[in-house]
Amino acid sequence: MPAQRDTPRDTPRNSPRNSPRDFQRDTASPWQALLIPADLPPVSSVGEAGWGGLSLPRETAAPAPRRQAADAARPRAWQGWVLPLLLLSLWELGVRLGWLPARLLPAPSEIAQALGELGAATVLSDLAVSSLRVAAGYALGAALGLSLGALVGLSRRSARWLDPSLQGLRAIPSLAWVPLLLLWLGIDEAPKVALIAIGAFFPVYMGVSSGFRDVDRRLVEVARLYRLGPWALVRRVLLPAALPSVLTGLRNGLSLAWMFMVAAELIAATRGLGYLLTDGRETGRADLVLAAIVLLALLGKLSDGAMKALEQRLLAWRDTLDTLEAGA
Repeated sequence: MPAQRDTPRDTPRNSPRNSPRDFQRDTASPWQALLIPADLPPVSSVGEAGWGGLSLPRETAAPAPRRQAADAARPRAWQGWVLPLLLLSLWELGVRLGWLPARLLPAPSEIAQALGELGAATVLSDLAVSSLRVAAGYALGAALGLSLGALVGLSRRSARWLDPSLQGLRAIPSLAWVPLLLLWLGIDEAPKVALIAIGAFFPVYMGVSSGFRDVDRRLVEVARLYRLGPWALVRRVLLPAALPSVLTGLRNGLSLAWMFMVAAELIAATRGLGYLLTDGRETGRADLVLAAIVLLALLGKLSDGAMKALEQRLLAWRDTLDTLEAGA
């Protein structure tokens, strides 16, 4: 009896294997394979959804490693204090032993004594005045940076009209604005706030515009397969993908806002940390100058720490190298 040749079974034309969705799944790129297997899911929170509401299966979300990484990072927070405390100790020891000139570089204990002599009311008043100026200027500059950055990043036509001029203005040194602002706005609070806003504007603008322009094209193509409208595309795909760059721009803008605040208060101010710097220079007191620098460093670190905490909270859905190293 002749041996029967094994022949493949005929697969029905309408079987699930030959469906268009399976063909799309087999030929899809890794990004598309992530998003195509099911119909468009409902919008959910960023922490659970990943890329702007395009939900992943619950078993692949895996928030446990991130929580473990955060728990592992908490006991190591003391390591950041080792170097500053060591430098302060060596600084104090060097002045006490005469290795460093006390007139030009007072000991940390003398700086603390100078702050005590100023009084808590004076120090808190200067801190409040400088902080309010930074808050007002940063809010104005960040709002303009977010608006124009989003416009330039999302519209090629707007980028052709606006970006060359803004890049030219970005190249102007900060102190070059001071005489013009004084002529236009006088010597009150307006030129100080305007100068701080200029300093905060450009990092935010650059972060937002580059963040939107650098979104992976494949994400946009997959979103168009689902026929997302323009606003849904921005909200569910473009904004989550650009969010790391946006937050980096906001963080850099806040740092520059503090720098421009010092430049503004060095010009014409009767209160604030910049005025304290000027007063120490004119009276020849290095301890006052260093005290103002220490206060500026503390305020800058606190504000940057707040921005970093906000960034980590909004980007908790990412699985990055930093998360891997923290959990190691």
